[in-house]
Amino acid sequence: MKYKYNARTQEGELQTGFVDAANREAVTNILTGHGLFILSLEEAEKLRRFDRILGFFNRVKINDLMIFTRQFATLMESKVPLSDSLRTLHKQTRNIILKEAIFGVSSDIDAGLSLSQAMERQGKIFSEFYINMIRSSEITGRLEEAMTFLADYIDKESMWRSRIRNALIYPIIVIVLFLGVAIVMLTTVFPQIAPIFEETGTELPFLTKVFLTSGGFILEWWWAIILILILLAFLLVDYFQSDEGKIVANELAIKIPIFGNLFKKIYVARFVESVSILIKGGIPITQAIEVSGHAIGNIVYRDILHEVAEGVRGGELLSTLLSQKEYYFPALVGQMIAIGESTGRLDETLLRISSFYTREVDDVLSNLTELVQPILIVVIGVFVGLLFASVLIPIYNLAQAF
Repeated sequence: MKYKYNARTQEGELQTGFVDAANREAVTNILTGHGLFILSLEEAEKLRRFDRILGFFNRVKINDLMIFTRQFATLMESKVPLSDSLRTLHKQTRNIILKEAIFGVSSDIDAGLSLSQAMERQGKIFSEFYINMIRSSEITGRLEEAMTFLADYIDKESMWRSRIRNALIYPIIVIVLFLGVAIVMLTTVFPQIAPIFEETGTELPFLTKVFLTSGGFILEWWWAIILILILLAFLLVDYFQSDEGKIVANELAIKIPIFGNLFKKIYVARFVESVSILIKGGIPITQAIEVSGHAIGNIVYRDILHEVAEGVRGGELLSTLLSQKEYYFPALVGQMIAIGESTGRLDETLLRISSFYTREVDDVLSNLTELVQPILIVVIGVFVGLLFASVLIPIYNLAQAF
């Protein structure tokens, strides 16, 4: 059972978090064992809905996880004991959910679990790939290197997400402004010129009739339109959170123009890099493929790599299986992996493939705004032209009639 606590440290610092334990007595023992003075303790099931909503907004972002991992790696390289490192990170972390997870990891380690086992119990925070990297490093005794790699890996993922998000800001702003102008024209300009055309009895073009009708409809039913849009947004979000919806969304992500090719390169770069590191860490290749499939972040690729892992388990070559999935993995990937398999240096070959596709992704991201901007200008230009033509053509016809 999970309990929420409020407590103070010996220095007087206020702390709030959650603890998993069988009963209140066990929670009390855990907290007092960490030198905390308990102020309040309650079952998490009794928390108000507001607390759950607040927890959603305080969820662990990729940047928070990257900072934690980077600081953890630095402490490990400085030879600070594991328990002391976690206590230090617990004090420094500001994200409530991550702070709670660090406390849980620290408590489990004090109870005798390994770092990977403790992180596995916090599976909502630490991915399967993250945990397997820690597990393999515990076997080889290279925890510092593993943490440094994870920090670099998450940092790169964070940078890619940030660059994609920044590249989308400009198109979104332009589209929103265009929609705003279009709505103003439909609800303000068109209703004012409509009576002029009606008095003259001029036959209006079809496009003008459509816009006039749309403007009147928006003015009369704006409240219904807003309600329908809210309901539609709610239904779409609910659908895309379902298993079927996630598959559809992930399939669309790799099929949309421009971005589809970019996402494929990102997924390939993630796959080959993570497989290479896991193999080098002593993880069997079939398990490395499946773990990497979960680390990619796309359900379609995850299912494909599960099939590939089963094929490798059955005795087939990884290069042969990936060559059969050329839509998802370019031919170059299968050819390079075949060379690595024949030379016995698969991990090094995978890292070279990862470097190649990382550069490809960086190049595409650098030019993403330039790729999207011309298409956006053409599309919006066409709609603006239609909008103004629907006003100017009737006026021109009216002038010709007189």
